[in-house]
Amino acid sequence: MPETPPPQRWNRRRWLGAGALLAAGSAWLARPADRGGPAEPYFQGLSHALQAEGLAQARLVVDLPRLRANLARIGAHQQKTGMALRAVLKSLPCLPLMDEVASAWGSRKVMAFNAAQTAALLQARPDAQVLLGKPFPVAAAAQLLDQLPPPRIAAIEWLVDTEARLAQYRQLAQDRGQVLRINLEIDVGLHRGGFEDEASLGRALASFKSSPGLQWRGFMGYDAHVAALPDVAGMRSTAWATARQRYERAWALAQQLLGPQRRQDLTLNTAGSPTFRLHDGQGVPNEVSVGSAAVLPSDFDRPLLSDLQPALFIATPVLKAWPRFRLPEGATWLSRTAQAWDRNQARGYAIHGGHWLADPVSPPGLQASGLYGPSSNQQVMVASDSVELQADQLVFWRPRQSEALLLQFGDLLVFDGQRITGAWPVLPASA
Repeated sequence: MPETPPPQRWNRRRWLGAGALLAAGSAWLARPADRGGPAEPYFQGLSHALQAEGLAQARLVVDLPRLRANLARIGAHQQKTGMALRAVLKSLPCLPLMDEVASAWGSRKVMAFNAAQTAALLQARPDAQVLLGKPFPVAAAAQLLDQLPPPRIAAIEWLVDTEARLAQYRQLAQDRGQVLRINLEIDVGLHRGGFEDEASLGRALASFKSSPGLQWRGFMGYDAHVAALPDVAGMRSTAWATARQRYERAWALAQQLLGPQRRQDLTLNTAGSPTFRLHDGQGVPNEVSVGSAAVLPSDFDRPLLSDLQPALFIATPVLKAWPRFRLPEGATWLSRTAQAWDRNQARGYAIHGGHWLADPVSPPGLQASGLYGPSSNQQVMVASDSVELQADQLVFWRPRQSEALLLQFGDLLVFDGQRITGAWPVLPASA
């Protein structure tokens, strides 16, 4: 009878081999899941509306019902707190779009950020009340004085951030014989400029008594850093309390140096889309600025704005559809390796345009190829076999921001929920 062989011992080599197999199996199971699928009904409807209009290149589309719903929800803040709303032109650089905002909020208050857009706004909408959102070099202010008649100049509040710039504006007003309305920027904690210490702010305020060409109109204190800070170790609450205290001290200093002032007669501006809902109307500021939240680009996906909907999309046609994504000759093997690991790189597409400050959202699973690299001409996209696109079909991207991107696509197409009803011209491109 044959002897039973002795059990084999698991030596170091066999243990290592088994570990390697186990690691390889685990890695294979960790492969990216299939993220692809058909377009959602919303984007299918939007696509049909755009194709009915013969869309043939990349365009920006605004969803009018979503825009109006967002504006109504934002407008409720004014009704709740009594704080006026000021629309930010750089974030919505399209006059018909700004008209929608003005109508919804019952406000002609606008914040502008460059001379070209300020001039275009006041030439087309002379009833706009403009607060500049950043200090202009005095040369830019002089150019605006040359372009606009005195009544339009009187609608501008010039933002001034230092004693030196205030002296420049004082000289400009004297040279032109024009009264300039001045709003002082105060640093409430962002540390991006503005009066920070009370000594320099006090000197600036006191100088208005001997400057007949300048009129003090209020303060602007931007507090975007509050929403950007993590809510740990009291960081956010401390920044919020500090911002309010600095605004209160600036207001107290103005009362002391210029005599009793009525808040309702001045522009006491603060906030922006990320922080406007933190303000309850109980502090010194009497108005908040809001722009991007109206169309909600993805950089503004924040808990405080969770009731708003994206209302702006890039639509662009597929130019080329390949059953398999391939890298150029010499590196084709790498695309096969990538596909073996990630099923979301199976198919390839080239779209009209690309490389925007935006992210693809429809159909799901469509993504820019990191291996092929970005292109502003024909962006190469990849997707799994679950994404079935043909040439001339449309794909959609969601902007991360609105301000610069909105100027890149020509007229803004207007979607009423069923069809394209118009095209709104945007302002000329400007920095």
